[in-house]
Amino acid sequence: MGDELGSFLRARREMVRPEDVGLPRGERRRTPGLRRSEVAILAGISVEYLTRLEQGRDRHPSTQVVAAVAGALRLDRSDRRHLHELVALSQGTDLLCGTSCPGQDPVPDGLLSLLDRLEPTPAALVGRRTELAAWNDAFDAVTRPLGMLEGEPPNIARYALTDPRASDAVPDWEAFADATVAWLHRHSDRNTVAFVNELSRVVGESFTARWARRPTGELDLGLRTLVHPEAGRIQTDHQVLGASDELSLIAQLPADDATAEALDRLTGRRPGALREVSL
Repeated sequence: MGDELGSFLRARREMVRPEDVGLPRGERRRTPGLRRSEVAILAGISVEYLTRLEQGRDRHPSTQVVAAVAGALRLDRSDRRHLHELVALSQGTDLLCGTSCPGQDPVPDGLLSLLDRLEPTPAALVGRRTELAAWNDAFDAVTRPLGMLEGEPPNIARYALTDPRASDAVPDWEAFADATVAWLHRHSDRNTVAFVNELSRVVGESFTARWARRPTGELDLGLRTLVHPEAGRIQTDHQVLGASDELSLIAQLPADDATAEALDRLTGRRPGALREVSL
C-alpha cells in the first residue's frame, strides 16, 4: 500500500495552486500544482524525504511529519483522516479481510432490523468495494428498475463503470464515476486491489486514468440525482454513516417536495403518515 500513500500525496500536491499558499506561479512551471521543493519548504522537511514518501520508499513518517505535510497540502479533515489511514496501511497495520467480510458472513440482524425501520426511506448497507450487502424495499423500488441491483452481490462501481444503463440513470455520469472511485480509494484495503485490477482489465484506460487522478468529493457514491422510469427525476440528500468496520449505511432523503411525492408513490407511503407533535 506504499504506492497508495505516494499516489495520494502526489495527487493532492498537484491540486494545490501556488497562489493558494501565497507563492508566485511563474512562467516555467511544468507541474499543474506545487513543486516538491515548495511542499518541502512549507512542511519543513527535505525534498529528498518528500520524494521518498511519494515514491513509497519511506513508510514510517512520524506523526509530526504527517501533520506538517497535511498542512502544506491544505488537506481538509476528511483527507487528513484518509492520509493517516494510508500511513497505517503502508506500515502493514491494516486488518485483513477475513470471515467478517460482506458476502461471506450474514449481515448482523441488528443492521437488517435498522434497514427495515428506516422504511420508507431508501437505505442500503455498502461495503468497502461498493458492494451492496443489504437494502430495504424502498431502495429496491428506486434502484432495481435502473439495473443497479444485478450481480451477486450487486456492486455500484461495477454498475457505474461497465453498465451502459448507468449514464441514462444518473444524469451527471462523470460525477457518478468519480464518486465510486473516490469511495474505493477512501475505503481501500489489501482486498481492494483485486477489484481494482478487475476494473482495470474490464474498463481499461478510462478507469485507470480516473483511479490515478484520485477524484475528491463527498462519499455519497454519486447517487444524488437519478432518472427513474416511473417516478422521473429524483433528487436526494444522502446520509452516510459507518455501520461497522466493513459496512457503511447510506440513506437517501428527499431533497425537494417533488422527490418526496415521487418516493411516496414508489413505496406506497401515504402522505401525512408522519405528524409533528407540538409540546
